[in-house]
Amino acid sequence: MEQEKSCLFCKIVNGEVPSEKVFETSKVYAFKDIYPQAVEHYLFIHKEHTKNINSMAAQKPEHLEDIFKAIKEFTQQTYLETSGFRVVTNVNKNAGQTVFHTHFHVLGGEQLKGFGV
Repeated sequence: MEQEKSCLFCKIVNGEVPSEKVFETSKVYAFKDIYPQAVEHYLFIHKEHTKNINSMAAQKPEHLEDIFKAIKEFTQQTYLETSGFRVVTNVNKNAGQTVFHTHFHVLGGEQLKGFGV
């Protein structure tokens, strides 16, 4: 799998940096966010490195399917599907991306504020 030596999330996938795993497939790894923004806050990453959702969509669009299938399976196995959850990704610095490995935040476990439509 393609990885970046200096990437924090690649190091997590390789077991070089500890994380609290919540879900894993052969292609996707999910773990608890160390700075949670909700009662339930998980990060879903593909085990292959891309910089952000735009680079993933351009270079490896099948990875989007891998990740969203994993999110579906995880949220169905937990109470998040019935109680509700949000999926968020950030692209680049001004949006708040601090680790430049494509990742998706899955938030839930409480009434989330904002974005109500």
